Amino acid sequence: MIEEVLVRRTGSVGHISLNRPKALHALTQAMCEAISAALIEWRDDAEIAAVILDHAEGRGFCAGGDVAMVRRSALEDGGAEGRAFFHAEYRLNHLLFTYPKPVIAFMDGVTMGGGVGLALPSRYRVATENTLFAMPEGAIGLFPDVGAGWYLPRLPGQIGKFLALTGARLDGAECLWAGLATHFLPSENLAEAKRRIIERPDAIEAVLDELSTEPPPARLARNAERIDQLFAPDTLEGILAALAEDPSDWAGKELKAVSAKCPATAKVALREFAQSAGKRDFAEEMALEYRLAARMIVRPDFIEGVRAVLVDKDNSPAWNPATAEGVTDAMLDAIFAPLPLQEEWTPFPA
Repeated sequence: MIEEVLVRRTGSVGHISLNRPKALHALTQAMCEAISAALIEWRDDAEIAAVILDHAEGRGFCAGGDVAMVRRSALEDGGAEGRAFFHAEYRLNHLLFTYPKPVIAFMDGVTMGGGVGLALPSRYRVATENTLFAMPEGAIGLFPDVGAGWYLPRLPGQIGKFLALTGARLDGAECLWAGLATHFLPSENLAEAKRRIIERPDAIEAVLDELSTEPPPARLARNAERIDQLFAPDTLEGILAALAEDPSDWAGKELKAVSAKCPATAKVALREFAQSAGKRDFAEEMALEYRLAARMIVRPDFIEGVRAVLVDKDNSPAWNPATAEGVTDAMLDAIFAPLPLQEEWTPFPA
């Protein structure tokens, strides 16, 4: 096992803690493989009744994936190492989604990108006052992945589109309101929650219910009606026009947020959501997202987006195409096309 993932058994509960605090526990391929190995070992172990998934220290549950490595891969080896990372990460996402035993994810802190992929397939998702949830891929020219194409379209109203296109950051109360979290606990109650779950893994829901508290009002709820109206159009051009026509300060702020993101990312997200909303099989979703990832990481937008946000940190990416109109259906068709059969994503054997 690697140092970046702490794996132990306490009684009949498996406990996995992310342990890469300087990177806000951002996932590497080795971390994904280590977590998967533990989950597979416990899946058929009759002595393990439940799994706790949390972070060891620091202010992040998990800030995402190692996109700096993926960018280097795109520049140096044509994306081979990056594709290997996504293959391992998406296998982990699918393993969690189909896991037969309850997994309790403690989203205490930054929960973005890859962290969302760990939390949302878990049966119990615990938010706190420290939770900061987002899918910020539009800022780096990627797309909402790790199963976001499955989860976000299934949120109430147009909340999923809003999160994908704006990169909005939600607090713990908003996560509970939107259905992204199942429980809201004060962070001071987490140690007690874990202790009780280890003592009574057959009573997880009762433990979390007992230690939950009423969260503050969800700020996002105040704008739910406006989100449902302005993010209802099926096209990026339609959403931008709706926001531009609304005179409110809120719409102006969100127009700036959507306009700043990579147009290709936004259009990929909208087509992804349209295709994924009716899917019945999560493995199909992950196969689609892997095709998208394999193509998106070698596009200039991803290389430029990571440069702007993480390398030079000037937050001034030059997107190409620079406008919604410049992203054509032919471009999207090429990104969504199947990969050669031997290169397609596959889940772990059941």
